[in-house]
Amino acid sequence: MNKPVKLLMSWNIRSGREESYLQFITQEFPESMIKAHLQPSEAWYTIYGDWPEVTMGFVADDLETVQTFLNSDAWAKLRRKLAAFIKDYHHRVVPLRGGFQF
Repeated sequence: MNKPVKLLMSWNIRSGREESYLQFITQEFPESMIKAHLQPSEAWYTIYGDWPEVTMGFVADDLETVQTFLNSDAWAKLRRKLAAFIKDYHHRVVPLRGGFQF
């Protein structure tokens, strides 16, 4: 039986790229993730502390869905676009559970 998982991503926004980043992250990025069967679950912006500025979560039906996407040309292209706006990118996949996951 397949179990739902969450793809957790974090990063910092490049200085001077905030406006372009915001346009990309609210339009093209979530649309591309949804097409890959990854549903947005949360987005956090940190304003204080020693944490990544942005943390986003996407839920998938199973681990295979996430692995297939992360190994796809579509992700490679999207990741290159994202890299123009961010730095310090990290991701991990965890079993889905209720509440905030980091």
